[in-house]
Amino acid sequence: MTPRILTALERLENLNGRIIYLPMTHKMQARLRETARLVSTHFSTKIEGNRLSLDEVIDVLGGGKHFKERKRDEQEIQGYYNALTELEKTARSKEPITEHLIQKLHAMIMSKGQKRTPYRAGQNVIRDSQSGAIVYLPPEAHDVGPLMKDLVDWITSTEHVLACPLRAAVAHYQFATIHPYYDGNGRAARLLATLILHLGGFDLKGFYSLEEYYAKKLNAYYQALTAGPSHNYYLGRAEADITPWVEYFIDGMLHAFEKVKDRADEALLAGRIDESHILRQLDPRQRKVLDLFDAVDVINAQDVASCLKIKIPSAQSLCRKWALGGFFLAEPNPRPKQYRLGSF
Repeated sequence: MTPRILTALERLENLNGRIIYLPMTHKMQARLRETARLVSTHFSTKIEGNRLSLDEVIDVLGGGKHFKERKRDEQEIQGYYNALTELEKTARSKEPITEHLIQKLHAMIMSKGQKRTPYRAGQNVIRDSQSGAIVYLPPEAHDVGPLMKDLVDWITSTEHVLACPLRAAVAHYQFATIHPYYDGNGRAARLLATLILHLGGFDLKGFYSLEEYYAKKLNAYYQALTAGPSHNYYLGRAEADITPWVEYFIDGMLHAFEKVKDRADEALLAGRIDESHILRQLDPRQRKVLDLFDAVDVINAQDVASCLKIKIPSAQSLCRKWALGGFFLAEPNPRPKQYRLGSF
C-alpha cells in the first residue's frame, strides 16, 4: 500500500466520523441525501452518454416532466435512481452481497422489467467510439459465471481483513474487468462499489456522490481502469498492478467526503435552528418515528408499524392522522402509501 493511499485512508476515517455526528436537522439531512442521489444519477448516466442535464434529471425525477425524443435517456436515469434507492434499502437491512443481488440491481439499471439479469451468453468487445479500435476484450462468456462467483466470495471473505474503501476499489475494478453484461457494466460497477462502502460504514448517510468525481475526471477514470500489457483479458489484465486505479478511487472518495463536509457546514450555517421547542410538541410515538428519517426520506405504514411494534392497520390510521396534522406529507401516487417528513 502506497503512502498516498495510507494518508488518504486516515483522512477518510477522520471525515467519516466528523460528518456522521454533525448536528443536522432531519430536513437538512433529507435535502443533502436527495441532492446526492440526483447528482449520482445524473453523472453516472452521463458517463455512459446520457444527454439530460442535471436540471432536466431533477425535472424528470421530481416533477414528472418528459423530454421529446429522449425516452431512452429518461429510462436510464429512472433506472439508475431506482437502483440507487434499492441499494440504500439493502444497506440499511444489512443484506449480504450476492450474485442474485447484483443481477437484481443490474435489471433495475436497465429498466427492462426483469427481476434479475442473467450474465451475457456471448462475447463482448469494447471499442473506441472514434477509431473503432478494440479498447478491451473481456473474458469469454463461459468464464463469466465462475469469475463473478469468485468476486462475490472475495468481497465476502475480505470484509474484516481489508479496509472497506480498498475492497470497494478492487470490486469496482474487477467487475469492470469481468464485464458480465453487454451493457450497463459501468453503472453496475459504480453501484457495487457504493454498496460495499455503505455496508462498511462509509455511507455518510447517503450524502455523497462518487460519480460526480468520475464524470469530471473522465479521462483519468478510464486511464486508471486500463491496466495490464494487453487489451485482452487473458494476456495479463487479471494479474496487472492496479495501484494507480486504487489511488484514483481513494482520491475520488476523499474529494467527495471533503465536498460533503463543506456542504454540511454551509447548510448548518444557513439553516441551523433550535428544534427543542418543536420536539416538545410531538408525542412519544412521533418522536420515535422521527428517528426513521435519519436514514431515509420516505417511509410507509409498515415502517411505522415495525418501529412502534403495532399492527399495520393501526399504523395506517396513525399515518393518515399525522398527514392531516402536518407531521407527515403524503406522496401523491405510490402504493403502498408513502410519507415524507412534514413541516409540523
